[in-house]
Amino acid sequence: MERSAHDAIDLALIRATQGGLPLVSSPYAAVGTQLGIDEAEVIARLAVMQANGTLRRIAAVPNHYALGWRANGMTVWDVDDARIDTLGEQIGALPFVSHCYRRPRCLPQWPYNLFAMVHGHTRDEALPLVARIAAVLGEACRAHDVLWSTRILKKTGLRLPPASTE
Repeated sequence: MERSAHDAIDLALIRATQGGLPLVSSPYAAVGTQLGIDEAEVIARLAVMQANGTLRRIAAVPNHYALGWRANGMTVWDVDDARIDTLGEQIGALPFVSHCYRRPRCLPQWPYNLFAMVHGHTRDEALPLVARIAAVLGEACRAHDVLWSTRILKKTGLRLPPASTE
């Protein structure tokens, strides 16, 4: 998809929101006030940027640990390559899977090509979710493991540098 050029307001909008929206009842209006535009223009510009691929999505990024979800496991699966696209869609559609994607194998050390993140308050709570994924994958899965998070890492995307003052 072709991306259009962004004007100074678009770039200011990206900079104003790249660290997150303000935690107020009308975040788009607050950003608009900061930029000297109205709420409707903020929403319209973000929609255009999302439609043209500049923004992938606007979503909350919760701190799972703060919410009590301390058993966060990246499940890794060695799945038949001929079926991975169909199976990956099925796994990604499960309501308890927050991330699902395909990655290249790194044989012989790393045979896994399908990754799916699950969360639970405890590992005992999360393990049945892993079993449900295994049931969906069935005989197409040759092996799997769970990589349990031991700490939370800072999750950020690309950040634009501050605007030049020149």
